[in-house]
Amino acid sequence: MLTPPGLKGKQYRVTGTAYPRLARPNHRRRLILLAITGVTVLAVLGWGTSQLLDVFGGKKSTAAAGCGTKVAAHGDSVPSGAASASASPSAGSSAAAGTKAGAGAGASAGAGAALAVVPKPTGITVNVYNATDRAGLAGQTAAELKKRGFTIGKIGNAPTALQHKVLGTAQVTGNSAAAKLMTVVGTEVTGAKPVTDLRKDTTVDLILGNGFTTLATPAQAAQALALATRPTATPSPAHC
Repeated sequence: MLTPPGLKGKQYRVTGTAYPRLARPNHRRRLILLAITGVTVLAVLGWGTSQLLDVFGGKKSTAAAGCGTKVAAHGDSVPSGAASASASPSAGSSAAAGTKAGAGAGASAGAGAALAVVPKPTGITVNVYNATDRAGLAGQTAAELKKRGFTIGKIGNAPTALQHKVLGTAQVTGNSAAAKLMTVVGTEVTGAKPVTDLRKDTTVDLILGNGFTTLATPAQAAQALALATRPTATPSPAHC
């Protein structure tokens, strides 16, 4: 080692028995920051998980509570816990509900069977009237209806009150007890309008209007009758 001029080399010599050592860097601050960051991340994850459990668990609890209330729909609303506390009354109510459901199903089936019973043309007496100026229209139409199995009653001109007043194809008139008979007759004329009166018998009047041209074909009449007498589906109650 070169010593600058004017300086003595003894001033730069290491003396003594101890040697200088470098201290290790202090990592304590970094460890503390990492620990705080880890705790914060775990806390956020735990909070988010609890919120998700509350959301989905709350929906299930609400649905279960709704089902418990629907069970007592015919009376006052009863909480699920109270219902389970009294087992015997609940069983009685369930049995009664089952009986009512069976009766309702039987009534629906009976209504469907009643709608399925369609009167035959041979059991329907039809009076054919002409409300137009076309001569012979009532006779021709009555003859065609007779071929299709209907029993023909009176044939002639419509009453004066109805002359030129039936603007559509036809008007089918009868009392309320002959509603099904009117339906069958009405399917023979496309666009026929039903009208109920207070007559004592179950005869049906077919009054031909200005828009009438001809009877519907047998296939068209059968299709219209099937649509008119088709049972209406009753919506079933929702299940939990």
